[in-house]
Amino acid sequence: MGGEDKIAMVGTPCQIIAATLMEKYSSQLKRNFPIDIKIGLFCMENFSYEYLKKLLHSYGIKFRDVVSCRIEGSNAYFHLINKDVVSIPLSTLRKSMRKSCKICMDFTSELADISVGSVGSPKGWSTVIIRSEKGLKLVEKAKKAKYIETKMLDADRLNLIEKLAKIKKNKNLEEIKNRERVARPVMYWRIMPEEIFLNEVENYQFKDLKGDVIDVGACVLCGACFFSCPEDIIKIEDRKPEINGKCPPGCNACYIACPRSYVPDCIVNHEDAYSALGNYIEIISARSPFFKGQDGGVVTALLACALSEKIVNKVLIVDKDPEKPWKPLPILTDKIDDVVKASGTKYSVCPIFKALKE
Repeated sequence: MGGEDKIAMVGTPCQIIAATLMEKYSSQLKRNFPIDIKIGLFCMENFSYEYLKKLLHSYGIKFRDVVSCRIEGSNAYFHLINKDVVSIPLSTLRKSMRKSCKICMDFTSELADISVGSVGSPKGWSTVIIRSEKGLKLVEKAKKAKYIETKMLDADRLNLIEKLAKIKKNKNLEEIKNRERVARPVMYWRIMPEEIFLNEVENYQFKDLKGDVIDVGACVLCGACFFSCPEDIIKIEDRKPEINGKCPPGCNACYIACPRSYVPDCIVNHEDAYSALGNYIEIISARSPFFKGQDGGVVTALLACALSEKIVNKVLIVDKDPEKPWKPLPILTDKIDDVVKASGTKYSVCPIFKALKE
């Protein structure tokens, strides 16, 4: 990764929080953080790859036979190579849900520059929430260059997005309270002023991250600890982060970068529980006339525009492992063909920030 890289990333809400932390505290991390544009996805929950694989097997489905998956209403629909469509109730699918998703208070990636999801827009279109001036400029550039076309979002459809966001927040806030009651602290909801935050985490190292986040089922497997570690002693293979070495005195990089450790109130605050969608400039529906990806191909179009117009020189995205069907694989690329190939939701977690280092 070059020192002058400007990168656009696509991520889930927890990955966007991690990116925001690493951007803000890059001086404490003593590492340049090259993410310049954050495109966040709507996300109700994510699933364990291995548990999902076992669940599909119980339905007679092998991952290699799955062409696509769509979650609509109360069911997930798996479209297979032989043209069959297998419906699995979400209540059943959620048995494969990661524990960390049960304490997430963000449905629409509120800290992103642009948030994108299918909820609220007609079939073949995506809902786009523009949250920053940087995000607005990219959307306007993509529209002017005809990478996307846009239209207004109906009030009824906006109400649906807000309703789902509130459902997630209310349900997960109850889970946070339940965990706190049985002495399973949820660190990222123990929000504090920035000065107190920096003093609190000054001497926290990987052993504290392990006890506060990893061992209590709060790790989102984003790879922020892996990327931020200046000693390169944190490893993530297939499951939890592990350490192979000793943290040097005074290093707290992994703890600061983690989106599920303590978070300062300048990043997240308790008022977020009562705001359905967070701050934004505008909400629209959009689709791409060029890219026929999932739900309008908008994310692909925005990334293609950002690369073509040299707004960024690389993008951080998630593809599928060629050796393990539907296993998410983070990649850093400057090729639009790679972006097109990687389009579509994966529904399983992936240590996305590993690709920045590897």
